[in-house]
Amino acid sequence: MPVSLYDLSIPVFIRGLSNLAAFLKKAEDYANEKQIPHSELLNARLVDDMAALPFQIQRVSDTAKGVTVRVGGAENVVMEDTETTFEDLQTRISRTIDLLNRVDKGAFEGKETAEVVMKLRGEDRKFTSETYLLKFALPNFYFHVTTAYAILRHKGVPVGKMDFLGPA
Repeated sequence: MPVSLYDLSIPVFIRGLSNLAAFLKKAEDYANEKQIPHSELLNARLVDDMAALPFQIQRVSDTAKGVTVRVGGAENVVMEDTETTFEDLQTRISRTIDLLNRVDKGAFEGKETAEVVMKLRGEDRKFTSETYLLKFALPNFYFHVTTAYAILRHKGVPVGKMDFLGPA
């Protein structure tokens, strides 16, 4: 039996977001324990020309939400990119997971070849739902999860590979 687009996306996103929430909590606890201002971690980036930690988490959320809209036909839920605290970011993650948990699996059935059009750098980019998920959405999701992880690790937060991978 082939694997569905739903199974390749929604449970994967929920797991990734849950793991992200867990290592974000470790970061908050670490900052509190070491008496590091939260802003030092929240404003951290790996290099000067990249976006800080909140941006990474916002893009993880937006990517997961985008799949529900572009492939599953769900109505978009706008989340303003105004998160500035660990609590704000955890709320964003929770809201995204809640949205994903409400997605109708059936809405993904038979959509493998449906066209997905999105604007990338001002130009329309066309995909099938399958190529959008496999060649854009999943890599983009993990790029930003990995970047958030790397920022925190770079700042000394004691996270490791198993934090990234999460429980079995």
